[in-house]
Amino acid sequence: MKKWQITQIDPGIAEMLTSRSNISMLCAEVLAARGIRSLEDAAALLNCDGLSDPFLIQDMQFAADVINEAIDAGTSICIYGDYDCDGIMATVILYSCLSELGADVTYYIPEREEGYGMNEEAIRRLHEDGVELIVTVDNGITALREAELIYELGMRLVVTDHHQPLEELPRAEAVVDPHRSDCPSPYKKYCGAGIALLLIAALDGGDHTMALEQFGELAAIATVADVVELSGENRLLVQMGLQLLANTERPGLLALMEKSGVLGKKLTATTLAFSLAPRINAAGRFGSPLQAVNLMLAETPEEAKALAEELEACNQARKKEEEHILEEIRKQIEADPALLRRRVLVFAGEMWHHGVIGIVAARIQERFGKPAFIITLEENGARGSARSFDAFSVFGCLDACRDLLTKYGGHPGAGGFSLEKETLPAFTEAVEKYAADHFRQMPVMTVKADKLLLPQDLTVENIAGLELLEPYGAGNPAPVFALCHAVLKELVPLSGGAHTKLKLIYGTMAIEVLLFRTAPEDVSLKPEDICDLLVTAGLSRFGGRVSLSLIAQDYRRSGVKQARYFAAYETYEQFVRGETLPRNYYAAIAPSREELMAVYKSIPEKGIGIEALFMRMQPLSMNYCKLRIALDVFSELGLVKQELYHETVQRQPVRAKVNLEDSVLLRTVRQKGEV
Repeated sequence: MKKWQITQIDPGIAEMLTSRSNISMLCAEVLAARGIRSLEDAAALLNCDGLSDPFLIQDMQFAADVINEAIDAGTSICIYGDYDCDGIMATVILYSCLSELGADVTYYIPEREEGYGMNEEAIRRLHEDGVELIVTVDNGITALREAELIYELGMRLVVTDHHQPLEELPRAEAVVDPHRSDCPSPYKKYCGAGIALLLIAALDGGDHTMALEQFGELAAIATVADVVELSGENRLLVQMGLQLLANTERPGLLALMEKSGVLGKKLTATTLAFSLAPRINAAGRFGSPLQAVNLMLAETPEEAKALAEELEACNQARKKEEEHILEEIRKQIEADPALLRRRVLVFAGEMWHHGVIGIVAARIQERFGKPAFIITLEENGARGSARSFDAFSVFGCLDACRDLLTKYGGHPGAGGFSLEKETLPAFTEAVEKYAADHFRQMPVMTVKADKLLLPQDLTVENIAGLELLEPYGAGNPAPVFALCHAVLKELVPLSGGAHTKLKLIYGTMAIEVLLFRTAPEDVSLKPEDICDLLVTAGLSRFGGRVSLSLIAQDYRRSGVKQARYFAAYETYEQFVRGETLPRNYYAAIAPSREELMAVYKSIPEKGIGIEALFMRMQPLSMNYCKLRIALDVFSELGLVKQELYHETVQRQPVRAKVNLEDSVLLRTVRQKGEV
């Protein structure tokens, strides 16, 4: 279960926003919930008159002069990119532009096995090929040693990047990065492709028109894919890019959209994030980034179709590997349930594909609500990727464990690292110690709702007013709303049972809420249950008819006291880890015989989710910790089987009389309460 936080809105601010603009009340309430306090703040978030002068970025003039001179002199130029979507799009943007300008230009993107950024072997190879000028996109700001090598070999370097620089900048003709401490540019949140777009504008004297018209859709895809904040100029880039994408004639994009099933449909930032970007990224993970570059540069529909098929195959391979790793993790949990009770989840496996362990870490974190470190054990060492949330900092944890690592980096929410395989047990313990030392109670994954929606708020006109907030993405997520005390009337299977439609009565309104990736039998509610939901709200247009489209983000039975739940959850975790609890806790968490029988009778033979069982036990005010101890007692006695990865419990056939008092666990917890 996730913690819900429903924002309390200052109605005065919302009233002010609507009275001084054309912003709808619901939209104004969302803005107020997100900290907007004035019309100027709202305008800064929602409006952008245009991209700023590219020459305001430090060294942009130098970069444009060096590249223009190289074009005129026939100098051999190589664009050095990166293997993710941002790096691929930045490479395509700059390469296409320089080619059209008549430059002697090629490009180089390292394969994932080479690692991120420039490497010595590639630089020497480019030198042997006659390259005289290297221009980086989406990398290079920390490549101090590689930059020196470039000059030792007699070449020159221009760096364009958007990552954080070190105190020392690399040797180069120009270092274009808005995050430089001496950079006066007013906007600094571009991705690598955004910087490449501004460089093209600089090559054209600072005019953005040609750059946006020719490459705006590529920059938009990269901006969304790289999860940079969608505010200000990035917001404008994505808005314009979506318009260009809807009318694109680029064969590669048309083929990719057709293969993704989005051609001809309304395009949103979500389309880019979940349909196009993953397929482009998959090339760098399970094929070669050059496949994606070639797709974007394809000149004929036939060539583009074949390359789009290759990217789709890479994407399917990526999904298959994700599921393989998740299944391996499930087996590890089944063999050793204690792995799941750690403050931080650390899982390792032989030759897990390093290109997807970050995605798996995010999925494990989402499933279990804990920071996740996923490690692949390779021939020459081990590599890991981590994801976290709230106050637990991945970088802080890695930095505390630095003596056990050969390499690490990242930020509070995510990071990557390398280590020797033999140090894995010590690293796992060091991560757990860091968590225990810094958090008496671990942070709880929280879902924030912008507002409690009342039945009368659910109108087409109200929800239509939210479209002003689009495009949604990092820094500007889709609004989430709470619906409280709705009555579930029916569960309707969709797509052969892969998804579920919840038919509810909310107040006096009949509404429908879609619940994706959950079959009806897995929904922890039953008809006539009174429930609370967190939903996103949009509009569905079909056959000239406009209707509400509500999609569930989370749900639970009404009446759950979440503060009590999370306190009990933490107590259970501490108990299972063998930590000492206050003496009076043991008496409170020891289930009586009557409570044990009530829990057992509530478990259907076909099985049930543990969260659903907890919801079912709410009329009895069952403490969550006590419930989990009861299930552990039943597991010990062979009465039930718990599947902890999917968090389900199922009755087992009973062939002989079972005495509950034979449970060692039950006796232990009762005795500790008596001492």
